[in-house]
Amino acid sequence: MAPTATQAGSGHAARPRQRTGITVAIVLVAAFMQLIDVSIVNVAVASIQQGLGATDTQIQWVLAGYTLAFAVLLVAGGRLGDRLGRRRMFLVGMAGFTLASLLCGAATSPAILVGSRLVQGLAAALMYPQVYSVIQVAVSPKQRGAVLGALGGVIGLAAITGPLVGGLLINVNLFGWTWRPIFLVNVPIGVLTIMFALRFLPESRSEEPHAIDWLGVALVTLGVGLLVYPLVQGRETGWPEWMFGMLAAGATALLVFCIYESYRERTGRTPLVRMSLFAGRGFSGGLILIIVFYGAFLPFFLVFSLYVQVGLGYSALAAGVTLVPYALGSGAGSGLSIALAPRMGRTILHIGLALLIAGSCGIAWTVHRVGSHLHGVQLLPSLVVAGLGFGLTVTPLVTLILAKVPVHHAGSASGVLTTAQQFGSAGGIAVLGTVFFGLLGAHADTITHAQTPALTRQITPLATTGQPAPQVVAGYLTCFHDRANEKDSSVVPASCQDPHPEPTAVENVLDTYVDQAEREDFAWSAEHTVYVQIGLFAVCFLLVSTLPKVRGKELAEFEKQAQDAVIIG
Repeated sequence: MAPTATQAGSGHAARPRQRTGITVAIVLVAAFMQLIDVSIVNVAVASIQQGLGATDTQIQWVLAGYTLAFAVLLVAGGRLGDRLGRRRMFLVGMAGFTLASLLCGAATSPAILVGSRLVQGLAAALMYPQVYSVIQVAVSPKQRGAVLGALGGVIGLAAITGPLVGGLLINVNLFGWTWRPIFLVNVPIGVLTIMFALRFLPESRSEEPHAIDWLGVALVTLGVGLLVYPLVQGRETGWPEWMFGMLAAGATALLVFCIYESYRERTGRTPLVRMSLFAGRGFSGGLILIIVFYGAFLPFFLVFSLYVQVGLGYSALAAGVTLVPYALGSGAGSGLSIALAPRMGRTILHIGLALLIAGSCGIAWTVHRVGSHLHGVQLLPSLVVAGLGFGLTVTPLVTLILAKVPVHHAGSASGVLTTAQQFGSAGGIAVLGTVFFGLLGAHADTITHAQTPALTRQITPLATTGQPAPQVVAGYLTCFHDRANEKDSSVVPASCQDPHPEPTAVENVLDTYVDQAEREDFAWSAEHTVYVQIGLFAVCFLLVSTLPKVRGKELAEFEKQAQDAVIIG
């Protein structure tokens, strides 16, 4: 965890204004790189799946692996900066992030891409905490609020531009590299950032750095890994008994982690997580709220991207453009929340979540009504409302959870919440991604059996040679079922490899029905996955009531003090 402002500034003379500006620019660029790398991949999943022949599970790991790796080392990354030097850890993290981006872009197999994403997440966990620490060191208290506001703007900009930049890079298809430039674009930016950081970034470290609880890091990594792995891999492997053993072992490891962290705190050693924080109902409820909220929010973009790109045939750019109303609504909601939260307190979260639920219901209703023939503009009102609700919720969320936490524990508590956010995102991708892929296979037969009468009537007069119409229809039903339930989308099931192809007229009819069935299957699965998401947002709405009632001067005073105490979050 990064230090207080007093600790951060110790031993460093005031920097010239010009040099301070360059320093701030360096860390803002680094933050933008890390943040955009989460959203930019969402529109690339279809291209990656097609280009590398990745299975559905491997695609989930491409997204969840990054956030999981980022989460497990995030708090330790901040403390390494305190002990070894923030400039040094920033450079190590940025160099690792840049190299991992190169490896991602050059990946020749899904396994290499997943492994590179894990490395990228670990490197980001070393680099990203230093962004806040460097701001504390380089920026005067009077200017710090403006710089942190600029950082908030960068966060919003990354959310807006990620899908657009990703879609544009894939659509342009530089050098025939399809999805690879979304990672390779980080390389020149990372190299330039390292060069400027070597020249302008000030070194600093805490005078009284906290010890790094490596055993705690190991226990939480083991526990979360043992929980997430079965959730992602379970569907592909058919849920063997040993996977349930992994789930039990993961829960046990997390219990041991809690006991060990309590022991460290009681004996006066710095824990990775201060378990005493959970004594307050507001913090405990807020932690669950953070996990559920991000577990419901981030997987939506994976599901949406697969729905419109694989199911409906959108280009990556069209998918990115379709999501722009959500990002714009989020930006507007975030701006409004800054003015409204001090007056409304936790009520702002209820309003934001209500709008988020209403917008998500609108998305589900639109997909239900015109799902197989959706035009992006039809989702515009619902996406704007959902985005507005997200912005109203996400911006004041951490502050309201921390409002009753002692200020001297705000940094530790904020680090826990930020880590929980990443764990929630990874877990949500694992669970909702598995739900979506499972629904695709579960609903396939319903769709094709509904098509059977019309299909039979249409091909009967055409099947004058080759197989009779009932046999052709039976083959179509089997093929579509097997393809919908295939774990690896690049594999053509044996039932679809017909050594006696039908006449062209019959093939054309079958192609039309396959296209329509895929559209309906993806639309139905996306719609029902959104229902699960709505249910999770409803749980969040109820959990808001566990947060402390605070508003006005009390909240404003906490925000002012927390700017100097909270580094991650």
